[in-house]
Amino acid sequence: MHISRLKLKNWRNFKSGEIRDLPDSVYILGPNAAGKSNLLDAVRFLRDVSKHRGGGLQDAIDRRGGVGKIRCLHARNDTEILIEADIVDEGGSLAWSYELGFNIPPKGKRDPQVTRERVTSFGPDGTPTVVIDRPGKEEQRDELLLRETHIEQISANAKFRELADFFSGATYVHLVPQLLKFGDQIGGRVIEDDPFGQEFMLRIARTLPRTRESRLKRIETALRTIVPHLEDLRFLKDEITGHPHLEIRFKHHRPRGARQREDQFSDGTLRIMSILWLLQERGSSPLLLEEPELSLNEEIVAQLPRIMASVKGKSRGGRQFIITTHSQALLSNSGIDPRGIVIITPSDDGSSMRGVSADEQAALGAGLSPAEAVLPNARKTGQLDFLL
Repeated sequence: MHISRLKLKNWRNFKSGEIRDLPDSVYILGPNAAGKSNLLDAVRFLRDVSKHRGGGLQDAIDRRGGVGKIRCLHARNDTEILIEADIVDEGGSLAWSYELGFNIPPKGKRDPQVTRERVTSFGPDGTPTVVIDRPGKEEQRDELLLRETHIEQISANAKFRELADFFSGATYVHLVPQLLKFGDQIGGRVIEDDPFGQEFMLRIARTLPRTRESRLKRIETALRTIVPHLEDLRFLKDEITGHPHLEIRFKHHRPRGARQREDQFSDGTLRIMSILWLLQERGSSPLLLEEPELSLNEEIVAQLPRIMASVKGKSRGGRQFIITTHSQALLSNSGIDPRGIVIITPSDDGSSMRGVSADEQAALGAGLSPAEAVLPNARKTGQLDFLL
């Protein structure tokens, strides 16, 4: 499954916006402070709300500093915050639609409340069935019930648990190589959901050996297309400490080559390995990536879309990935699906989002790459009076 439509109202710096017909590979473009990360955070918010443990609406709002920090600064008369998402199945047919709105009540306790929550399922012929539609009459009499969503409650989401599991399984990663290389020396606390990849090695260690080896072999094959002297990527444990490690052999003038562990890998190598691993993990929930081009040579960045598509296609995961980027090298790949390009444009009345225009589509059809046909327009900025 993957997200095919996302609609926002009063979310962060989006007063309103909607994107449709998204494929399983999405690239979000835009200048700095336009709202690329905020668009990703809307999906993360649905993940945090849907968690059966350590999640829920109130916790998701508190993590972001309260409703006042989430609501768009340009919201005026209508202050409700709204997120809508459509989910399609593996065959591309619409399967679910979810709508969540919340706000602070005008009187009484100032705890955020659900203003609307609607789940719609779609049959094989596309017939919609409304599974829940809130608030109901009982909830209007007892407003405490509106402090929680139904999607976060196991007792309430039985009929649409597939949808709850889809959202709660979303993975966000912005791997910081230094936290992985020097984790033992730093001894820092791992943030919930590990967005910075501190426990990436443990993630690999917990995987069944047969699955682990097949995934590492795919990563090795992919890396050898860009680093020809690399070979024999393997997992091992330190005989003394028991700590998990990755090891690569690099061919050179010595007959047996030289071996390096992950603390000797370049930052870019660690980043791309983590991305390729996460793409292969089982499940259909989205993978959210911030600027994967960081620390990578431009020649390698230009091949990332092809490498990611190849690894994903050979695995059973098939996860949708949503990437924020403003890299010309990354977007120079002409094989990127134009339907998956989202352009964020800032303005004095909040940011807007759009797909590829007719003119840009014509340029892509004539053989230009997204870097040539779309990126120059995505880099144009207006006056900014707000920050991320």
